[in-house]
Amino acid sequence: MDQGRLRHSHHYYRVIIGRWAAVVILFSVALTACGGPKHTGAASASGNVAAPLLSAPPTRSGSADPGSNSSPASASPVGASPVGASPTARTVTVLGSGDVLIHPALWEQAAADAKAENRPGYDFGPIYASIAPVTRSADLAICEMETPLAPPGGPFAGWPNFNAPPQVLTALKEIGYDSCTTASNHTLDQGLTGVKRTLDELDAAGLKHTGSARSAREAANSLIVTTASGVRIAQLAYAFGFNGIPVPAEQPWLANLTDVATILAAAKRAKQAGADLVVLSMHWGTEYQHAPTAEQTAQAKQLLAAPDIDVILGDHTHVVQPFAKVGKKWVAYGMGNQISRHADPVNDSREGVMPRFTFTETVRGSHKWTLTKAEAIPTWMDITPRLRLVDLPAALADPNTKAGQRATYQAAYTRITGYLNSLGASGQGLVVD
Repeated sequence: MDQGRLRHSHHYYRVIIGRWAAVVILFSVALTACGGPKHTGAASASGNVAAPLLSAPPTRSGSADPGSNSSPASASPVGASPVGASPTARTVTVLGSGDVLIHPALWEQAAADAKAENRPGYDFGPIYASIAPVTRSADLAICEMETPLAPPGGPFAGWPNFNAPPQVLTALKEIGYDSCTTASNHTLDQGLTGVKRTLDELDAAGLKHTGSARSAREAANSLIVTTASGVRIAQLAYAFGFNGIPVPAEQPWLANLTDVATILAAAKRAKQAGADLVVLSMHWGTEYQHAPTAEQTAQAKQLLAAPDIDVILGDHTHVVQPFAKVGKKWVAYGMGNQISRHADPVNDSREGVMPRFTFTETVRGSHKWTLTKAEAIPTWMDITPRLRLVDLPAALADPNTKAGQRATYQAAYTRITGYLNSLGASGQGLVVD
């Protein structure tokens, strides 16, 4: 064969091989994006994997492993990779939300909604319905359970020593929540019995939890969830105090009290146990104050300076506080209330926000992650004619929203956006949906 024909032959085979390689790669990517379950199961620090929960909502499956401190989380199909990331790098979204604060008017509404469907008991589903598309689409959705839970038949109690209907957990699970934090200033309202009952109810509902415990062994285990793409996310939760109720000396594991050194050590253990990311929930700040305190900002800097903590979700203040970037990481100082009905329902306590953070692996399989997108989804609590949680961006985009409602929602959205950006978050990259 002459040299020209030889070069032509080599070129021909290179083209053919290249085309087949491209087909194989595209086929593999298609399988990754479109196939497979949304959850793979959960591994604790010991590496045990839980089986799927058969009764999970159709768009998000989970696992039931009572007493375990690990849980699976759903995984959305991976979209386009951010600039600078590997084309096949994994991404994962973490969604937080404000206080689940069950006042009497809320369980009265839940009873009325159940009765309207000719059913006994309490149905919190209609209250929560509007945010289901958001919670179901997150890879990990975390709720903040502010109050202890009562037996299903009661007695129930509101402020100051809460004892809420556990039926709210059915709605939380159905709309896509994976776990709840239980460290708040109300954790010990019902004592040891209340802590145990709350965690038992969360287990029965298929919701994982962190922030309080029934034993030293449970408290020592890291809560780590695993997504379908294999991302392992640890969750930690701590509270500044328990309304003057001391943690029993003989049960120091009962509820997590804030201590920076303790938190840093727990985060380090979680990373050593195999967590790719650590999400820290902090119950902190001054109630009804939009500005973070000096203590909040100082703690945020200390905690986010550590390599083992990747993002902070703040709660307790019952009003929205700003988001801020600390180095390359984010803190949501205060997410406000999610559902509530205070005796004096001022606008501040009816407003909330769901932060959604996207993390991207720099190179697939490297287990090195960067927070590549910070979003905030404002919410509002309608109190007439029925108590309903409102996804404000969705309601404002809905052409069927009435003019009077639209004006109320727009005003709330504008206020919330102002609070979120009061420390310059928009200039740091925060996107308010």
